[in-house]
Amino acid sequence: MADDLVFANDPFANEALDFGDEDKPKKEKKESADSVQDNYIHIRVQQRNGRKSLTTVQGINPKINKKIILKECKKKFNCNGCIVEDPEHGDIVQLQGDQRRQIATFLVEEKIAKKALIKVHGS
Repeated sequence: MADDLVFANDPFANEALDFGDEDKPKKEKKESADSVQDNYIHIRVQQRNGRKSLTTVQGINPKINKKIILKECKKKFNCNGCIVEDPEHGDIVQLQGDQRRQIATFLVEEKIAKKALIKVHGS
């Protein structure tokens, strides 16, 4: 009876009883559509009003400084831009105008991403 009380109050009792966990096969990580697309860099164009448009780039590696990329793109493409912080999609680089092809070639030339990992939408 005294053993039952000590064992019931033992905070590690659940871990002590689960000896068979090591023999169980590990669950494989299932890849959903979102996890597969996480590796890609998506370049899209959004129509504003009239002839005005906006190019968005999302999926750039979080370790890369996006401010430097934005600064170089603004100089090279003669346009303005900003970085939008989104909790769901991460940091998104926005550039004025339709810069899809230019930003795709820029990312490949600067070795920020491989050509196979860049998806240009709407072209």
